[in-house]
Amino acid sequence: MEWQKGSFILSTDKALLKIDLIHEFLNNSYWAAGIPRSVVEQSVEHSMCFGLYQDDRQIGFARVISDHATFAYLSDVFILPEMRGLGLSKWLMECIQSIESLQGIRRFMLATADAHGLYEQFGFQSLEKPERIMEIMVSDIYQKAS
Repeated sequence: MEWQKGSFILSTDKALLKIDLIHEFLNNSYWAAGIPRSVVEQSVEHSMCFGLYQDDRQIGFARVISDHATFAYLSDVFILPEMRGLGLSKWLMECIQSIESLQGIRRFMLATADAHGLYEQFGFQSLEKPERIMEIMVSDIYQKAS
């Protein structure tokens, strides 16, 4: 799938993804610091990915992990710092939410430390019943692997 807005293109074509750029950004992010490139490659292989481009330069990324029936998880969303403030994250979210196979999903989740305002505009909210949600979280897993 592909969308265009002015000079920007959003595509689900994994062949266009710049894995080095994605790895570099995630490796320096608060949520995936130290992530090995091989883990990024595997996560891309097993997810629905969205690359955001201006000309041939990748400037953003997101991926959705889903069974396309009942559950989806939005992950690794970023816009390069110098491209922020142009409404690209909102456009990215609009396009993701327009995907036919993601319509009617019972639970669509994400985790964020700093973008609640963005995601609330697209219907995300704090857990209705947090006491029902459990996790196994190894926050320093990539540091331990080094």
